[in-house]
This record gives sequence, C-alpha cells and structure tokens, in this order.
Amino acid sequence: MSEPIRVLVTGAAGQIAYSLLFSIAKGDVFGMDQQIILVLLDIPSMMTVLEGVVMELQDCSFSLLKDIIATDNEVVAFTDLDVAILVGSMPRKEGMERKDLLKANVKIFKSQGAALEKYAKKTVKVLVVGNPANTNCLIAAKSAPSIPKENFSCLTRLDHNRACSQVAMHCGIRATEVKNLIIWGNHSSTQYPDVHHCKVRISGKDVECFEAVNNDTWLKGDFINIVQQRGAAVIKARKLSSAMSAAKAICDHMKDIWFGTPEGEFVSMGVYSTGNHYGIQEDLIYSFPVQIQDKSWKIVDGLAINEFSRAKMDATAKELMEERDTAVNFLEV
Repeated sequence: MSEPIRVLVTGAAGQIAYSLLFSIAKGDVFGMDQQIILVLLDIPSMMTVLEGVVMELQDCSFSLLKDIIATDNEVVAFTDLDVAILVGSMPRKEGMERKDLLKANVKIFKSQGAALEKYAKKTVKVLVVGNPANTNCLIAAKSAPSIPKENFSCLTRLDHNRACSQVAMHCGIRATEVKNLIIWGNHSSTQYPDVHHCKVRISGKDVECFEAVNNDTWLKGDFINIVQQRGAAVIKARKLSSAMSAAKAICDHMKDIWFGTPEGEFVSMGVYSTGNHYGIQEDLIYSFPVQIQDKSWKIVDGLAINEFSRAKMDATAKELMEERDTAVNFLEV
C-alpha cells in the first residue's frame, strides 16, 4: 500500500463534491492501492452540512480513506497538499454582471493561489473546476509563482465527455468508442468542440468521425450548439447545475493526470497556453488536446486546422483574453 496522499476538495459541502468524494475515497481516481487523506474545505456557514458529509464518508467504511479533515481554514486545508481540486467558487446570481462575477472570484482564487504558494507542496497538481474555470485557474496560477504553471489545469473534460456522448448516440455506439475529439478554448458557450481529428470505432475499425456520422450539417451546426449549451439545458431541466457528470469528468481528468493517456490518444484539458503552436495568445488557460505521461501533460502538436476551426478557436480565445484582462486588473487592485 502506497504512502497516503493529501487530496483537497474545496466547496466540499456542495453538490458536485457530494458526487465526487465517493469516487476519490473508493480508489477510482488514484488507484486501488493508494491511501487518501481527504481534506475538505468550505465556508463557515456550510460547516454543519460538511459535518454530515464527513459522517457519510465515515459510514462508507472505505479501506483506502486514512483520514478526513474538514475545515474552513485555508492554512489547514492547503498544507502539504499533493492534489488540490478547487470546486468552490462564487456562482453567478440573477442580475449579476460578468465583471462582478469575475471580481468576486478573483478574490477567492487569489487567496487560494497564495495559500498554495505558501503551504502546499511545489509538486501539487491543481485542478480548477469553479467557474469561470479558465480564468480562475489563471488567477490561482499567477498567485502561486513558485509552483510550475504546468501543475495547473482547468476542467473542460465535462465538455469533452458531453461531445463524445453526442457523437456516440448519433452513431449508436458506446461513448468509449469515440476518441481524439477536442474541446478548444473556454469552458463557456464559446468553446469549440472539434471532430476533425476524431475517430469512431465501428465494427472493430476506426473510422473518421465525419464519415461515421455522415451528417456534416449536424456536426458543424446542432452538434456544436448542443455541447456549448448543455450546461444551461441541464439547469433548465433540473433547476440545478450539472453535478454527477461534473464529478465524473473531474475523476476522468485527475485519473489521466495520475496514470497517463493511452498511446495515440488525447483528451481535452484547460492548460497554460504559452509556447503553443496553434497561434493562441500566450498567458491564457485555454483548452487544448493533450497527451499525458509521468503526470505531465503535453499539447498535441501538428494537427491541421481549417478555416472553420480557426475562426471558432480565435473567437473563444478572444473571450478568454477579455476575461483575463478584466481579472488581472482586479488582481492588481
């Protein structure tokens, strides 16, 4: 049995965490021989709810769960971390301008980035989930200058999984038989789900996605819109935001960081854009296709980009630049 790792989940009394913590404690993410110390952070007003979550985790009697630390104190939460999953953020409220949302979240992620800088291990792997995830991730990374930028990523795996599922349903196959689909850009309605390099396994053979789906109009129109608007559709139907699917995507993302991606396959992840070869402005957290080995990601280079894709990639980059510039101004206040 491996030495225990310290895994922080923020927003730990929330609905995403409620679906996430079971999978982490069970061993689905970091392996069936990896002991876990779960560190659960939330705001003071949620501590009573968090006590109930701790009771349930205890009552599950997990063999890998060595300890549970529930706290509203950032020093306690961020000390000696191996993994930080930053789920908690300020949600957008009715009538709230986007800049007001950014301002509130800059304060949160500046503080958490500073806590990572001061207390966490320099090898910590940080996944930002709380929205706006890309820009929140950038602020956290900028606030922790001694932790490598490569250690920070944001969640676009939910969008990736949604897109794979849509293609699979259209082809009448399992979602696991769709690979090398790409989410470019922001985790927002400007994201670009790209199937130009996607392969679909049909009758034991890999087929180009456009050939397998055999409906270019759908792939360039409704498919993109469905994926871009899926979160809003879930909220409209459920009156709550995505939780189970978000938790599953977090698990997929962290498991790939921990164990790597299969040979010849890539996944989507919001990562630091500096040094990319796709003409995306530097100093953004932008979703790219990545391959992962030895807990390190690498952007997949050399993929052909046509005019249709270029326009959509640039549009989502523009939104991210605007978000970044607004957030950095707040950071300096």
